[in-house]
This record gives sequence, structure tokens and C-alpha cells, in this order.
Amino acid sequence: MKDSIDHHSSDAHEDAQELRKLGYAQELFRTMGGFSNFAISFSIISILTGAVTLYGHGLRMGGPAEMAFGWPLVSFFTLAVVMSMAELASALPTSGAMYHWSCKLGGKGWGWFTAWFNIIGQIAAIAGIDYGCAQFLAPLLGLDATTKNILTIYLAILISHALINHFGIRLVAWLNDFSVTVHIIGVLVIVSALLIFAPKQPASFFFERITSNTQGWPYWWAFIVGLLQAMWTFTGYDASASVTEETVDPRHRAPWGMVMAVVVSSIVGYLLLIALTLSIQDISSVLNAKDANGNDVPAVIVILIGALGERAGSLFSALAAMAMWFCGLSAVTWSSRVIWAFARDDGLPQSRIWRHVSPRHLTPAPAIWLCVIAAFLAAVYSGAYAVVTSISTIGLYISYIIPVCLRQRVKEIDRGPWHLGRYSSIINLIAILWVIFLCLILSLPDNMRAGKSIVAVTILLGLWYGLRERRRFRGPALSRRMKDN
Repeated sequence: MKDSIDHHSSDAHEDAQELRKLGYAQELFRTMGGFSNFAISFSIISILTGAVTLYGHGLRMGGPAEMAFGWPLVSFFTLAVVMSMAELASALPTSGAMYHWSCKLGGKGWGWFTAWFNIIGQIAAIAGIDYGCAQFLAPLLGLDATTKNILTIYLAILISHALINHFGIRLVAWLNDFSVTVHIIGVLVIVSALLIFAPKQPASFFFERITSNTQGWPYWWAFIVGLLQAMWTFTGYDASASVTEETVDPRHRAPWGMVMAVVVSSIVGYLLLIALTLSIQDISSVLNAKDANGNDVPAVIVILIGALGERAGSLFSALAAMAMWFCGLSAVTWSSRVIWAFARDDGLPQSRIWRHVSPRHLTPAPAIWLCVIAAFLAAVYSGAYAVVTSISTIGLYISYIIPVCLRQRVKEIDRGPWHLGRYSSIINLIAILWVIFLCLILSLPDNMRAGKSIVAVTILLGLWYGLRERRRFRGPALSRRMKDN
């Protein structure tokens, strides 16, 4: 046992020396192993969050076929994106992740914009995750799904996540590991219960093309809009890169953590969608279910209770809500590290506050609380769940793809031990085309509210950078170090 601890300590010391070569001191507590690194991305992808809270959206747009064809389609192209990012994570293992990659490949301006799009996407992601959890919990707690009740539950969830992240990375790492158990065992239990005990539709039902959208869209367009369900689920896998300064041997473990989180989520998530969809008795009843006061009831709760009965259905719904809570916890960890890393390089207003690390708990406490406050305000602003999740997805994928685009331009790069070899360019190109497609289709629905929000943010960021930050912001320490050399 002692030899194992000594070996872990030796590896952490070597990783700290590698970080110092990139221009940074080891400030955070480096204790995460490979499984913990995988766990945080897997927990944020959270098939029991995105696939469940937006299940009704996907079903309304494309019917059962949305699950049958949409999920594997998005899984395939997401794998191209995550592999392109994993290659860069192995080369530059810092908490700045995409921000640092963009700075190295394109300069401080590209890095500044990447960081801001990533932060905006992450804040919206926390809002989407925890607000969705609150929507799910309200009927399970016997409360009316009024805006006031949901916001109260949402605030309580955010505070619980901030407190746990504030007081210890060891506890967060343990809870992330346990979250994997909850997600995998939870999905297997729900799937088994539905397939064994629930009355089921014939297998052909899973491939039926039905649309119940109220906008009068043709099926092909409604199906594309319904891809938001899978697209938003497959976000957050960059968390493995964002906690590299707390991970032992990050050049190997962070890339594998990202890739395996997507692969495992795609397989387990598909099983869940098959079981849920085949257990639907009437699509209209699932989509239009209301509580006693006329508030919408989440589609998955309706399916579980209808298929398994009130008691068992409520129990499994509570299990899904628990997984959502774990997802939100991981999301706060992920987002706070990116904010902290950007503030460390003086990229935020009042950076001296947000880069502070608690000397007792070795966590970026101010950044953690900034995340939850901003997430609460984001949910109040958006007003519609599909809008906040679309903004989150677009913002995150813009930040994902900027360094990949720059990587295509800069052919020569010092690779890490995890790389794509001669397939790098073609996989990068597939990833770039997919993200362009994704951003376009998610910008258009709901009177282009998500698209207009992203355009407005882009214009404001451009003006801010051009008028002030271009002269003030110096870029990350690693870029300045390279320039000095």
C-alpha cells in the first residue's frame, strides 16, 4: 500500500514539473486517477440528464425514429470532435484546455474568444442541467411545477453543488466516481425493469417516423431540430481536459477520459432510449401530460409511471433525478476550473478575485460561486429550456472547434503520447463540418432566440476585445514563455 502511495506521489511530482515547463505552478490538488478523470466527463455528459430531460423534445419533433437514428448519428460525429480535442489535450495538459490550445496555435486573440465562448456555454450548461433536475424533482416532491417552485428547487441544487465543490476536491472526486455507478447501474436497472415488466410496443415501433410539432414543420426539418436532444447530451466531455492539473499522468489519462466518456455514453444511452421508447403506450398522452394544476409533466416520468406503476415509476424517476444532481455537481467543478484558469492569466474583469485558491481546501472558491450565481441568472433570462440548452451547445462547440480549426492550419505541432497519426487531418475536417452544421440548425428554431443570443454575444465580445482587451490581455503564461524563448 505504501509503495502505491509513494508511486502516486512520484507521478504527481513529475506532472507538476511538466506543468512548470508550461509556465505554471502546481496550485490545485493533484489527486485524480484515470477513472476519476473519465468519471467527471461521463457525469457531465450524463445520459440520465440530456437524453431524459429533452426526451419529450426529441419525441415531439421526430417520434421514435428520432431515438433510433438521431442518437447514433450524433454519437458518430461527436466521436470525431472528441478525438480531435483529445489529441490536443495530450499535447497541452493544462486547466485552460481549449483556451490554451487556441493561444498556442493561433495567438492570444483566438484564445480569448475561445475562453469566453467556453465559459458562456458552460454557464448555460449548468443552468440547463440543474434547472432540468428541478423540473424533474418538483412532481416527485409533490409540488406544483410552477416557476416559483422550480426556481426555489433550482437555487437549492446550485447551492449544494457550490458548497461541496468549495470544501474539497477529494469529496468531489469520490462523488464523481460514485456518479458513474449511479449512471450505469441506474440505466441498467431502468432498462431491465422496462424490458422485463412493462408492456412493450413491437420492435418496428422504434423506427416509426412521427412528428407532433406545432409549428407545421415537415418531418425532415423537425427531425433535424430534434437532434438537440442528443447534441446537448454530448457536451461537457472537455471536463477531462479542464481537470488535467488535478489528474495524475494527464497526457494519457485526460484524452482517454474524454473519448471513453463519449463511447460509453453512446452505448448505454442507446439502450436507455430503446427501453423507454418501446414502453410508450400512447405518444400523445406522453407529450401532453399535465398535473392537477395544468403544468407539464416530464415525458420520461409519464413513461415510467405508466409502464411500471406509480410507486416503481416514481422510484426510477428519483434515480434519474439523482443522476442529474451528480451531473450538475461535475459541471460546477468543470466550469470553475476554466474560469479559474482564464482568471489566472488575467482574462476576466477582477481576475485577482476569481483566480484566488482557498489555502485550506485548495479549490478555486470564488470561481465556484461565480459559476452558480451566473447559472441562476442564465436560467431566469432564457425563459425556455430548449433555448438555454441550444445556447449551451452552440457556445461549447464553438470553443471546441476553434483550436481544431487552428490545428488544421498549423500542420506542425508537438504531439503528446495520445494522437491520431495520419488520420488527424481527415478526422479534424469531419469534426469542423459537423460543428458548422450543428451551430446552424440550433440557431434557427424558437424564432432564432439561441442564434440571436450567440450573435449578440459575438458582437459584444468583438467590440470589447477590439477596444480594450487587445491591448490589455497578454495571453497565457505558456504563450509568453514560448515568445520569450
